[in-house]
Amino acid sequence: MANKTALFAGSFNPFTLGHLRIVERGLAIADCVVVGVGYNINKPVPGNLESRLDQIRKAVEPLNKPSEGKSVLVKEYGGLTADFARRIGADFLLRGIRSVGDFEYERNLADVNLKVLGIDTVILCAEPEYSYLSSSVVRELDANGFDTSHLLP
Repeated sequence: MANKTALFAGSFNPFTLGHLRIVERGLAIADCVVVGVGYNINKPVPGNLESRLDQIRKAVEPLNKPSEGKSVLVKEYGGLTADFARRIGADFLLRGIRSVGDFEYERNLADVNLKVLGIDTVILCAEPEYSYLSSSVVRELDANGFDTSHLLP
């Protein structure tokens, strides 16, 4: 069986426990998961990118298991996700969804990526304990003085 690489892309501002579980579960279907940290013009300014990259690298480090042929890489990128996927040799995009609304959005993107750019998307449903969790919820709670440490790796 050929080695498979998945690209799990997002702004990850911040990278939550839900994101971590998608990466972990992605390793069941790929040998390497690349966490691509990109900039989305529709989201708030990403903040300190280097700090975020370091935090994600620390969070995913325990998932690296070279003896089992499993690895997680963290890379930053700009531009179209599908172009980045092509540059790194990804076999498919890995996405997580929490709700029907997420599914509609991700399905449309998956269709475009397949038809226009020729790359498939694998969608994993969030586990129930993480279905409410989003980066924007964590940012909002944090901005209002709530402890969010239990939501982050």
